Amino acid sequence: YAIVISTNAGLWRYMPGDTVRFTSVRPHRVQVSGRTKSFINAFGEELVVENADRGIEAACDATGAIVSEYTAAPIYMETEARGGHEWVIEFETAPDDLDTFTKVLDRKMRSLNSDYDAKRRGDMALRPPLVHNVPPGTFYAWMKHRGKLGGQNKVPRLCNDREILEGLLLPVEN
Repeated sequence: YAIVISTNAGLWRYMPGDTVRFTSVRPHRVQVSGRTKSFINAFGEELVVENADRGIEAACDATGAIVSEYTAAPIYMETEARGGHEWVIEFETAPDDLDTFTKVLDRKMRSLNSDYDAKRRGDMALRPPLVHNVPPGTFYAWMKHRGKLGGQNKVPRLCNDREILEGLLLPVEN
């Protein structure tokens, strides 16, 4: 669900951009599960941050990796190629085998998200994820270059366009 804050008379409203899920209805309890603008749905896969976070967590558990930052975006279909997802990940501790990390990430997201799994089945619509391991400090340098340092500025985890991902893959000039 998306949060909308309003007066009881409905005179104004504010959408903070958070998504929540109910953990209990008696009493009402919610958990913030992501952002309304942070998702990938380029091919009908409906991948949300919660799926991605749990996939990253499973891949880290399986490989001993520690992730500092990540973002992902779609790889759009070309004439005869399938689409996919491209990830930029900055590791505090990199996995010994990035291929294993990627396979566990993909497998966990498939188990969590039936739409993603349907698109990945037989690599019919989506090919396996493409993961880039970037050097430590990449996200910090990119945010600094954009004038967006500080706790109130965060890199979106998932995005339907490639602007952020491509910006992170380009070398940042000092």
